[in-house]
Amino acid sequence: MEVAGRDAVRLLEKAFCRRITDLPLWRGCYALVCAPHGGLVMDGVLIRLADDRFWYVEANGDTAKWFLALSDGMDVTVSDPQSRVLQVQGPNSLEFLKAAAPGQVPEKFGYFHAAMFNFDGQDVLVSRTGWTGEIGIEIYGNASLDHSALWDYLFSVGEAFGLERSGSASLGLRRVEAGILDYQSDIDLTMTPFDAGLGAFVDFDKEEFVGKQALQSANRKCRLFGYVCEQGKVNSGLEILENGARVGITKSSAWSPTLEKGIGYMVFDHAAEDGTEWVGRTLTLRDVEGCDHDCEIVTLPFFDKQKELARGLSVDDGI
Repeated sequence: MEVAGRDAVRLLEKAFCRRITDLPLWRGCYALVCAPHGGLVMDGVLIRLADDRFWYVEANGDTAKWFLALSDGMDVTVSDPQSRVLQVQGPNSLEFLKAAAPGQVPEKFGYFHAAMFNFDGQDVLVSRTGWTGEIGIEIYGNASLDHSALWDYLFSVGEAFGLERSGSASLGLRRVEAGILDYQSDIDLTMTPFDAGLGAFVDFDKEEFVGKQALQSANRKCRLFGYVCEQGKVNSGLEILENGARVGITKSSAWSPTLEKGIGYMVFDHAAEDGTEWVGRTLTLRDVEGCDHDCEIVTLPFFDKQKELARGLSVDDGI
C-alpha cells in the first residue's frame, strides 16, 4: 500500500503507534496500527521512499480502507502500487544481490535498509527484510515489470548460489521457528500490542495516535508465548491445560526440523497473576488426536534470541 502527499506523515503519525517523522529515507521499520480500543488492526513494515511517500507492506488484511477513513480532510492519497514481493533468504542472499545488481549494492546495506536496484534492465525496490528470521532480501515488483523475465533472470543468477524455489509451507515453517507473527493467524483485533508481546513498538512519547488512550490504561502483561512439545502432534486451535482446566489455545504451530520438536505459539486466556510468570511452566497440550502431552512455555523466538541471523551477525549454531 502506498501513502503519498503533503499530509502523508501526518496520516501515518495518526495511524501508527510509533514515531514516523524521524524515519530516514530508504529505511524501513516494523509498525503497528491499532483501533480506538487498543486492539491490533495490522502489523507490517513501513518503508520511506521520499519525504512524502511511503509503502506499507502487510502480509494480509485491508488496512488501506482504514487509512482512507483516517485521512479525512488531509492532502494525501492511499493507493495500491500493484506490487507483490519475492523473498530471497539465507546465508548467500547478499552475495546473490551483488551478483544480480553488479556495482549497485551500497557498502552499508543493513537490516531494514531499502534501495532501488536495476536487475537486467528492470528497476525494482529491494529491502533487507524477510519473513524467515534469516539474513535476506525482499524484491518488490510493480505493474510495469516483465515478471517472467525478472523471474528467469533471478534464477539464472541464483544458479551459482544454489537458489531454490519454495512456497508458503516452507516460509511459514521458518517464520514460526523465528518467532514472526502473522496477523489473523496469531494476532487480531481482540489483542493489544501488549497481549502479543509487541509493547516495545508502542511509543507513548509521541503525539496522539489512534488507540493511545486505551493503551495507556491497558494491562501491560504479555499473553502470547511459544510452546515446545517433544511428542505431541501440534496444530493451531488446540487447548493448553493446567491441572485439567483450559488456560489457553494454540496458534500457528509446526514440527520444527531445527529443534526436532513440535513448536508453536499459544495465547493464554488471561495474563499471569501478579508475581507469577507463564514462561518456564510445564503445562498440558491436548493434541490433534485428543492425547495429552507435556509442553513447556518459552519466550520467542525459539532460537537466535537476539535475531543475529537476520541482522547478518555471527550466531552460535548450538541451540
